[in-house]
Amino acid sequence: MRADPHITGANRFAVLHDAAEALLDELDQRYVVDRRETKEQLGPAEALVRMERLMPRTPAAAPLAIAFTDFPGLTVRLGRWWAEALPACGCEVCAEDPAQLVDVLRKQAFALVEGGLWERVRRGVGGSWFETRLIGVGVNGRREGPLTRRDARDARRGGFAAPVLWAPWPTRGGSD
Repeated sequence: MRADPHITGANRFAVLHDAAEALLDELDQRYVVDRRETKEQLGPAEALVRMERLMPRTPAAAPLAIAFTDFPGLTVRLGRWWAEALPACGCEVCAEDPAQLVDVLRKQAFALVEGGLWERVRRGVGGSWFETRLIGVGVNGRREGPLTRRDARDARRGGFAAPVLWAPWPTRGGSD
């Protein structure tokens, strides 16, 4: 997300960076994951941003990735296709509340770690599409979108020819 010169008060979203850091620390301490930090481009015309990933040590559980944008804001990716921009816009007209966005971040992350993410690839007349659902406490969402032929082929090779219900993350202490 690029800063828009017509948006004032964007720094009210800086709280999202603090909340994401706290969430990543909490999840890293509670679950058996590997944590990786990189610099990546979110799009071809975008600057490099810091990306933090939590990769569960079981391949049956979906990863979480959070990009810290300069706006300030976040781009959150759950599993393969669930993506969320926080804030979605950031302008005064949309009036997105940073506290509510922190709540969205936490609810989506905990729905993921509790095994509430489902994804699949489906073929249609016009090509292949991804479909994803996220269900958890305070979350019940669905997303879909087109895939390039290459992405669809890679997804099917990666096990997404049939629907994938991601497993809950293993907790430290071995109870899960």
